[in-house]
Amino acid sequence: MSKGSVIEQRRAAAEADPVAYEAKRKEIAEAAVRVFDRLGFQKASISAVAQEMQVDRSTLYYYISSKEELFDEVVRTVVERNLELVRRIAASKVRPSRKLRDMITSLMSSYGEHYPLFYIYIRENLSHVSDDRSEWSRRMREVNRLTTDAMISVIEEGFADGSFRKAGSARVIAYGIFGIIGWTHRWFRPDGCETSAEEIGQTYADVILSGLEMPY
Repeated sequence: MSKGSVIEQRRAAAEADPVAYEAKRKEIAEAAVRVFDRLGFQKASISAVAQEMQVDRSTLYYYISSKEELFDEVVRTVVERNLELVRRIAASKVRPSRKLRDMITSLMSSYGEHYPLFYIYIRENLSHVSDDRSEWSRRMREVNRLTTDAMISVIEEGFADGSFRKAGSARVIAYGIFGIIGWTHRWFRPDGCETSAEEIGQTYADVILSGLEMPY
């Protein structure tokens, strides 16, 4: 029996218990995030993840087929959840200033909650991935665009009702906000920062809105 056949049989056996199977995949994903953060995506390997978990490498293949599959699945879940979050905020009935504040604080809180996953994702060049990941890359670029568009729509709503001053194009302002949040990867660590991700988000929201809101 070939090595591939053995792995397929053992993977099928592992999948027979869905609860245990998903728990193990979660454990592997958490270990992989630590490895990706420490080594970077390109240098990370299944062997490094196995070493992080102190298990034999071959056992990981019962649950995942590659580091790319592991990384892509974990990232996609969180990034798509953030898209739904900003869309929900954009569709709410509150003022544009409250919507933008909620978006900024919620996104920064998500960065902290899923640390360091987002910062690893930020470092990935989505236009230079392997061919077999092109569909994932295309989907992630689309999610990024839709998330940005949701914020742009809120800024334009503020322009339209006069609550925001037109300091620049809505797109440039939205890109600036994402840039400010993303730059925290250079200094923010939940376990080493006196300020929480939520508090950082609130501070950013105060600063950004102070430059956008029209005086009453």
